[in-house]
Amino acid sequence: MKKFFGEFKEFITKGNVMDMAVGSIIGLSFKDLVTSFTNDIISPILGLFGGVDFSDMKWVIGTKEVTDATTGAVTVVENSINYGAFVTGVINFIIMALVIFCMVKLVATVSGWSKKLVKKGDEEVAIEEAPAPETTDDILKDIRELLKANAEETTTN
Repeated sequence: MKKFFGEFKEFITKGNVMDMAVGSIIGLSFKDLVTSFTNDIISPILGLFGGVDFSDMKWVIGTKEVTDATTGAVTVVENSINYGAFVTGVINFIIMALVIFCMVKLVATVSGWSKKLVKKGDEEVAIEEAPAPETTDDILKDIRELLKANAEETTTN
């Protein structure tokens, strides 16, 4: 059991898990922002042009009259499918997907720039790609050639 908790502690304290936790918190905050943007800005604008507010869109599939036992008041309860909320959710998803796509594309572009250019004073200099690491066979061939060259030098002297 102690080993299990040790592994769990190691997993939790890794950098990737902490990054994921921070990203989740920021994502939840961003979700609220996008929901507010959709409900408070996009839906009213679309309602202005279409004459319909998404939050009010529903399909009533049945009604029921309910009588309050203490007051005797009769209220009508609707049983409805609120598809306007679903449309709002789809719009939220599309906006979030678009923003995430733009962020990933921006990070990839900036990352590409940083690999190609290094700032030195006021001028930018292109970085040369590092050669691929040699394999063991290549290293052994180089050693063999150096030994042959060294043997030839010692025999000629």
